Amino acid sequence: MFQVLRNAWKVAELRKKILYTGLIILVFRIGSAIFVPFLDTTVVQGMLTGGENTLLGFMNTMTGGALGNGTLFALSIMPYINASIIMQLLTVAIPVLERLSKEGDEGRKKINTITKFLALGIGVFQAVAFYVTLRGNGAVLHTNGFDGFLAMITIVGCFTAGSSLIIWLGDQINEKGIGNGISMILFAGIVSRLPISIYELIRQMQVQETSGFHQNFVLIPLYLALYIAMIALVVLMTNAERRIPVQYAKRVVGRKMYGGQSSHIPIKVAMAGVMPIIFAMSIMSLPQTILFFFGIRDPSAGGFWGTFLRYFNQGTWIYAVIYFFMIIGFNYFYISIQYNPIEIANNLKKNNGAIPGYRPGKPTSDFIYNSLSKITLIGAIFLGFIAIFPIVFSNVTNIHGMAMGGTTMLILVGVSLETMRSLEGQMMMRHHKGFLE
Repeated sequence: MFQVLRNAWKVAELRKKILYTGLIILVFRIGSAIFVPFLDTTVVQGMLTGGENTLLGFMNTMTGGALGNGTLFALSIMPYINASIIMQLLTVAIPVLERLSKEGDEGRKKINTITKFLALGIGVFQAVAFYVTLRGNGAVLHTNGFDGFLAMITIVGCFTAGSSLIIWLGDQINEKGIGNGISMILFAGIVSRLPISIYELIRQMQVQETSGFHQNFVLIPLYLALYIAMIALVVLMTNAERRIPVQYAKRVVGRKMYGGQSSHIPIKVAMAGVMPIIFAMSIMSLPQTILFFFGIRDPSAGGFWGTFLRYFNQGTWIYAVIYFFMIIGFNYFYISIQYNPIEIANNLKKNNGAIPGYRPGKPTSDFIYNSLSKITLIGAIFLGFIAIFPIVFSNVTNIHGMAMGGTTMLILVGVSLETMRSLEGQMMMRHHKGFLE
């Protein structure tokens, strides 16, 4: 990775793109530090204290702490991510969108435009919902009369404008920078939380006991070693793929012979990425988030809701088991709407391609389906293990609030690998261009 960065920095064109990307990220971090007027930031931070199990806590991690601080970029790119997920589902359900997705670059541009407008609507909705929550918890400084109306317009407007500005910044990285703009901004927000995680590690190691020895001096280094091993596992599984061989038949056109090449269909083990985890986390955190909005937060309280919170808390084994199986289910669901074995088999048949040992048509589609199911199961178990590891470690060692979960780890590793591949591709294109000239 460092060798690729060093080689890219030597190329003037790529150096400008890297610096431009860094400038956009700097603008993003500055916007994440600009506080929205009419908000009491101490109350906003207090709302998220101990709320990592809720959807708000998850959003706060994804925004790099901007949500908890009540800043301009509090919503970050979450509206765009939600809009993208909705559009992926609608593309399968609505024939018009499905046809647009198959029309090449023009169709993708139209879908991207629709996604941005949908993200704007979701941003307005989330800004209003967040304002109502803030007002109900006493975080809004002015709530009555003209001042209250001005405060509402200002807060909702700043949150919505900040979300739209981040989408624009991501587009600028796509056009003039390196890598995927939205992914880079998400990456920057998560990385900005690393100093807080490191501080938490140091703080927990400084806890003293009357015996003069604390288990954290052993467990935290063990956690760091396991975390590094998990990063290596994520890199391995992200790059792992099952290659189905494909042989193209020879055909004669005039006096020339075409075809006869051998190729393969790559099936990624972790082809769904973080989407199953995001789906599962959103569903699992939704009940607690709803109760959070209504002021029900204490798991130690009696009654039905107190019992519900105790069993649905992220630190419980019941939560971990349900979370694990939901990730497996959503992984199968996401792969099923992204890959169609029948369509792949038909495309092979149209291009005179065949999988050795299997006849074109249904036998080929059945083989692809079976291979896809096996790989999907391996990828789903991998995602589930990465997601629940922090929960299991916390229950076994009683060390809580440790670093980041599986979602952030997958995002960090995935964006890093994607950026490195983008740099390598652009350097390769530059060498080929010079050779052709």
